[in-house]
Amino acid sequence: MRYFIEFSYNGKNYFGYQIQPKDISVQEELERALSTILREEIKTTGAGRTDTGVHAKKMFAHFDTHLVLPEKLTHQLNSFLPDDISVKRIFEVRNDFHARFDATFRTYEYYISLDKNPFTRDSAWQHWRRDLDINKMNEACSILFEYEDFTSFAKLHTDNKTNFCEIYIAKWEQNGTELKFTISANRFLRNMVRAIVGTMVEVGSGKIKPEDLRKVIENKNRNSAGTSAPAHGLFLVDVGYKF
Repeated sequence: MRYFIEFSYNGKNYFGYQIQPKDISVQEELERALSTILREEIKTTGAGRTDTGVHAKKMFAHFDTHLVLPEKLTHQLNSFLPDDISVKRIFEVRNDFHARFDATFRTYEYYISLDKNPFTRDSAWQHWRRDLDINKMNEACSILFEYEDFTSFAKLHTDNKTNFCEIYIAKWEQNGTELKFTISANRFLRNMVRAIVGTMVEVGSGKIKPEDLRKVIENKNRNSAGTSAPAHGLFLVDVGYKF
């Protein structure tokens, strides 16, 4: 039978979600815990892969087993897993349902602190040395909906078959001294959100104009976009499915 597992994690101590040859990952910790408790080797397939230092408020993965799962498996996993990984629920799905390929959308949030805040230094980009114009940043957001090819925001030398994405939501909001960027799309390229945020900050700080974003996108060149924003401000917050 196939099961879905919903979980969250603080990515500070991990080299991303996906298993790495030498470095610790969230997937490695999750599979170790499942395999230990169920006493058989369990392999998981995640809804995607987050980069080193990126967090997830809501992440999904699936795994297969012939075993009948213990009623208290969620509790057992949370007792076994490190404190920075938390399992929310485990539920059965049809055998061909796929955590990655059946996802209909993914939503990320990126946080920027406009003051020097010691309490958010691990969860927001501390950008207090220079003001940002959120209105210009939202003006640039509206331009994203005009395009589908986001090669300029893609990490170089990846195995992407296509750099086309359909963006559903892109907006900046301000709450006091905190800025939050929300972006939702059918799929994302590696490093795409952080590259977009880095470019948006160039707009907000006046380095480039909002309309310059069109040229950045149309160049289809990563060097045309801004520097990637720091990983620790990025959160995967939702993955959509039609269960």
